[in-house]
Amino acid sequence: MPTDTRPILVFDVNETLLDISTLTPLFSRLFNDGSILREWFAQLVLYSQTLTLSGLYTPFGEIGVGALRMVADIHGVEIADADIDELKTRMGKMPAYADVVPALTLLKEAGFRLVTLTNSESSESPPPLEKAGLSEFFERSFHIEAVRQFKPAPATYNLVAEALSVPTSELCLVACHLWDTIGAQAAGCQGAFLLRPHNALLPANNVPTPDYMADDLRTLAQQIIAQNTDS
Repeated sequence: MPTDTRPILVFDVNETLLDISTLTPLFSRLFNDGSILREWFAQLVLYSQTLTLSGLYTPFGEIGVGALRMVADIHGVEIADADIDELKTRMGKMPAYADVVPALTLLKEAGFRLVTLTNSESSESPPPLEKAGLSEFFERSFHIEAVRQFKPAPATYNLVAEALSVPTSELCLVACHLWDTIGAQAAGCQGAFLLRPHNALLPANNVPTPDYMADDLRTLAQQIIAQNTDS
């Protein structure tokens, strides 16, 4: 049976649970190169973190639109309003990866508490998690707009801990972005690193090693369960 010291699992959303590769057709059409999706996503993450480090804040969706226009300028491509609308529509309808429901089912059946923490702002329309059929697995969804700082700022992980009335040591951040698990571990959480494509470990001094690591979410869930279950 699971012990009473099981961590509360805090899931990143974009790319960890939801498949951002479904945005590829937009980038293929605009740039004749679907891999520009990765350049855009990297710029989105870079400038969200830059704003936080600079003491500034702009909603994640607005940064995403701005990053698309910036990448288009770099590549000499014209962006129309319809292209921006398509980006927003596709981002709002990203499906879950195939390993997500089996993994979340295992964790729920094992008695783990599951929440999400995302850089994306909340919305009055059905959120992407609901559209992807995942909302039922999570007791709460947290958005960084409450602290107006983006992950991996310590305030984002502390937001979850304070709302759940637990110390950060009782949280485990599950993400496919090492910068996210690094931030969580620096804030006192555990880190579970999912090795999805385009993500890898950073072999450098003082980079914390994730507490759990696997290349698919179901295997990662099994590790978490095994390490938090009485023998």
